[in-house]
Amino acid sequence: MKSITTFIGAAALATLSLSVFAQPAQPDLRRGAELFGQMCIACHGVDGNSTTVANPSIAQQHPEYTLKQLRDYASGQRQNAIMSGFAAALSDQDKINVSFWLATQTKTPGYARNKETIALGERIFRGGLANRQVPACMACHGPAGAGLPALYPRLAGQHAEYTADQMRQFRSGARNNNAPMSGIARYMTDAEIEAVSDFIAGLR
Repeated sequence: MKSITTFIGAAALATLSLSVFAQPAQPDLRRGAELFGQMCIACHGVDGNSTTVANPSIAQQHPEYTLKQLRDYASGQRQNAIMSGFAAALSDQDKINVSFWLATQTKTPGYARNKETIALGERIFRGGLANRQVPACMACHGPAGAGLPALYPRLAGQHAEYTADQMRQFRSGARNNNAPMSGIARYMTDAEIEAVSDFIAGLR
């Protein structure tokens, strides 16, 4: 239990920078909507609600989190051939504009689909895996998966396939822009990742 508490504390310290890394310039929501329609809608759907499981739904995401991801893509800290190009093409002000506009959009609810793994997914989300230093997901992301502004992203309703893919990338090191999540994912099996990702998809 002590190791889990310490790990959560480290995660909090590592992600606290999101609240202080910048006080964003005043966002232009109208410009954010324009840019989203020009550059993002094809993959992320109308109003940020993606209908393609490989692409995340980003409506109603905390703007500080979206902004950090765009900056990480642009800098190369987070790798994705498509997103890196789009992010690099945006000025920092326009990254702010898009991020804050997306936060004003309403996330379409998702659904858990695998009734056989729902109990395992809920157990991991609410209680973690104490014997493997995996803290409860809700300790950071909240009991309903709503996250915490400027610290932890909203997860509720996200495509299970996308969440599972990101967890595997954290585990393998392919995604390395969040050290606490990499440390958590390394202790999880594919079956556990898939179960908790499906459970998260059904959170409201």
